[in-house]
Amino acid sequence: MVMTAQMILVAGPYRSGTNDDPVLIASNVAAMTEASLRLFRMGHLPVMGEWFALPLIEHGGSKAIGDPVFTEIFHPISRRLVARCDGCLRIGGPSAGADEMVALAEQHGKPVYRSLEEIPAAT
Repeated sequence: MVMTAQMILVAGPYRSGTNDDPVLIASNVAAMTEASLRLFRMGHLPVMGEWFALPLIEHGGSKAIGDPVFTEIFHPISRRLVARCDGCLRIGGPSAGADEMVALAEQHGKPVYRSLEEIPAAT
């Protein structure tokens, strides 16, 4: 099956299970980035909330993960993105934030994929 190209939010753990260890967070981001690259190569437009949120968080003066500036921006960006995307790909382990994006996608009537293999290549 082939489908029209979709803009797909990649939702996975960012902080979950890391105890805010930067190496483990980077590993989580790398997993989402790898999934994004694979989506792109399948003909879709991948998006990650981190791509939008992290530069704004830094520019906004955040001093630490979870501080008020981080909290103001991090999940709200993804909430707005999922409303604009055509679908959501949920990857990785436990994550309240990623699960929230899945629930929001479902509320908006958008498809939720649990693996890259579920997503047809784009025309």
